[in-house]
Amino acid sequence: MDFSFTDEQEIFRREIRRFAEKQLAPHYQRDDVTGRMTPSIFTDMAAVGLFGLRVPARFGGAGADAVTVGIAAEEVARSNINAGYALLSTALVCDIFLSAASDEQLAAWLAPIADGSVIPTLALTEPGHGSDAANIELQAKPTADGWEISGEKTSISLTEDADHAVVFARTGGPGARGVSAFYVPLNHPAVSRTRLNDVANRAAGRCSLFFDRLPVTPDRMVGDEGSGFVSVMQGFEYSRAIIGLLALGTASAALDDAIQYAKERNTFGAPISTRQGVAFPLVEHLTYVAGARHLCYEALWRKDQGLDHTTQASMVKWWAPKAAVEAIHQSLLTYGHAAWSADNPQAQRMRDAMGFEIADGTAQIAKLVVARSVFGRTFAP
Repeated sequence: MDFSFTDEQEIFRREIRRFAEKQLAPHYQRDDVTGRMTPSIFTDMAAVGLFGLRVPARFGGAGADAVTVGIAAEEVARSNINAGYALLSTALVCDIFLSAASDEQLAAWLAPIADGSVIPTLALTEPGHGSDAANIELQAKPTADGWEISGEKTSISLTEDADHAVVFARTGGPGARGVSAFYVPLNHPAVSRTRLNDVANRAAGRCSLFFDRLPVTPDRMVGDEGSGFVSVMQGFEYSRAIIGLLALGTASAALDDAIQYAKERNTFGAPISTRQGVAFPLVEHLTYVAGARHLCYEALWRKDQGLDHTTQASMVKWWAPKAAVEAIHQSLLTYGHAAWSADNPQAQRMRDAMGFEIADGTAQIAKLVVARSVFGRTFAP
């Protein structure tokens, strides 16, 4: 059993950390105030190949394994968790394409994602259907030239910056088999966006998307008709481990800052790190973060080995963001009043990590998936 990265992965990790600290970290707090991602972030991330990690080399990408994408996510999030949304979105969309799209579609769609000229997002959630995604209502009605999409999607991350989306719409009867996936442009007169006023992840942003008879040609359908729900659920098994590492990456940065502060802050003639009441809580959270991190990488390793990773990915979906938020909270408390200021990033980190407790499914859904694996459907809730 080997818990280390390969030499190439370790070199990559150090390179991405240096890149993120230099190019991404300076925008983290500033973009929270403006509520928009600095445009150069996308250009810079594309230039170092972060958007093409899962894209095969023949389409201009790196063809990296899932573990390497996890490394990138963790290191990006240490400096700027909101930039991590772009990494998550491109990796998930590319994986969906690789599992379902035709060769012609791959040739047309993957290269623009890899070079950063197209930023994609995923449009699944609806006002009445979040975790209950199999019952989505957005309609794709057949026309002589393909389909027309009408309806609303909501809580769609990165929407203000994305120019394409994988949209899931109902093309058939009720249930999962009536859902198809389409890759559509968002800069079209039939599409409008409304920004949501969020308490966190302001730079990444969320919007509601409104489709008013958006025309879609047959070559825009991803996979077979009725296979959309299956393709996205398979992709989520992978993306949930990436989400875990994004949350844990920012938690690790918070803990590092708190540990350094505890060594520098003196009270009653000694550093506060010498007090068990300060040191032990940080040690506890370092332990929880390390455990969740290992489980994230196990899920990604299992994906790379072609092994089932549903249980591991579902475990980290509920545990990693929870562990991250609690670790950041303790880091904030270590600073005391010094962290109760927008000049200190701890509160923003806590808010931003909390968003991943909601994104891509609730903790209850993740636990239900694990329960069915452990007990079997007959004996599970």
